[in-house]
Amino acid sequence: MTKYARRRALVVGEATGIGLAIAKRLVEGGASVLLTARTEEERAHAVAELGSAARVVTPSAVEAALTGETAAAAGEAVIGTGPGGDDAPGFRGGVDLLFADAIPTARPLLPHIEDGGAIVLTAPTPCPDAVRALAAELASRGIRVNAVAPGCIEAPGSGAVPLPPLGRLGAAEEVARAALFLATEATFTTGARLPVDGGLGRP
Repeated sequence: MTKYARRRALVVGEATGIGLAIAKRLVEGGASVLLTARTEEERAHAVAELGSAARVVTPSAVEAALTGETAAAAGEAVIGTGPGGDDAPGFRGGVDLLFADAIPTARPLLPHIEDGGAIVLTAPTPCPDAVRALAAELASRGIRVNAVAPGCIEAPGSGAVPLPPLGRLGAAEEVARAALFLATEATFTTGARLPVDGGLGRP
């Protein structure tokens, strides 16, 4: 499957659940993926799940990965990567897709997003006004900004919660599909916030 061939994507803020589900779909579709993971355990798990089409780094090493520096130059110890090690996919020159948990996470990375790219925010916040404001700010660069608003998503160890109108909990994979739709197919949509909550909330 080459649906996302030649795409270069950065997934930051969360390496488990929704973030990992997004990265897996991108890799399966032929994209090169840079994913951040905070702990050694998360990095090892992500590498095992994603393979050599992805590079997994600590949050502090993102800038180095995007500018072509080596792990040593970034002051990092061993950085988790795919089987290709530091020869895993290169991202020098930027990415065209950014998936971030929140606007404060995304903002420092804006210079690395190619004009005409897309940003999708993946946490239940921010508020719709904040999404629209960032979308307006980046419209001159042709960068679309949208958000998914997940709710009632099943997570390991989560307790019983009231079910939404659809009668079941959602899966991270379902949020990933919505996020990728906004990033790659909704090409005339920006400033939108899409609930992915089984009908619990409203836009």
